[in-house]
Amino acid sequence: MSRRVKLTVAYDGTDYCGWQIQPNGITVEEVLNKKISKLTGEDIRIIGASRTDSGVHALGNVAVFDTESSIPPERMAYALNQKLPDDIVIRQSYQVPDDWHPRYQDHVVKTYEYHICNAPVPNPLKRRYSTHVSFPMDVEAMKKGAAYLIGEHDFVSFCNIKTNVEDTVRTVYALDIMQEGEDITLRITGNGFLYNMVRIIAGTLIRVGRGFYEPERVKEILDEKVRTAAGVTAPPNGLVLVEIGYDDSENGGYSEEERR
Repeated sequence: MSRRVKLTVAYDGTDYCGWQIQPNGITVEEVLNKKISKLTGEDIRIIGASRTDSGVHALGNVAVFDTESSIPPERMAYALNQKLPDDIVIRQSYQVPDDWHPRYQDHVVKTYEYHICNAPVPNPLKRRYSTHVSFPMDVEAMKKGAAYLIGEHDFVSFCNIKTNVEDTVRTVYALDIMQEGEDITLRITGNGFLYNMVRIIAGTLIRVGRGFYEPERVKEILDEKVRTAAGVTAPPNGLVLVEIGYDDSENGGYSEEERR
């Protein structure tokens, strides 16, 4: 009997051409398809929740696949982790309803973090997971600029011009900027994000932090509704998809105990 298994996937995206299968290089989706197919003896094609870009990392991306394997769904994570490379890990696996889809749910909450190393010279131990900014940054100014992005807005100024969607309105529930020593973290939570949206927000707030933009410029960029008004797209290595949250009812109503 076929079952749908949900996976929570973490990966270091440095050596991958993003999540989605493409002809120009290896991707996370491609590796998962091959390893799950080998494990189950089936031709598996997973469905992912978020198609992260080349070089972007994740702690909590979500994917599902259908299988008739006798391996218990909650044990699938352990079995797969024996076969996956060290830079991809299944953090959790469990069964969901057959029609449950990771992208088409009524209430989805996504959280990303963008990491900046703000120091005079780069730290080679942080180069894979943070973007280096050598000039001093005003974090308080960044916080003031970030406040304009909270709420429901048309974020067309903050998305790649190649974005192929008609509706560019999104809701940002929270956008926090935290500093600990030379490490600055932008943590953003919303109901969804446009192509390159978080990286463009990060690039714009970095310009605020460096003094190129006043914090009020962020509101002006929103109002102008044109991509060229915003800052550059920040590099991918600083971006991490932290979590994708769903209502329990949309997960099939299973409790945490039932999912373990």
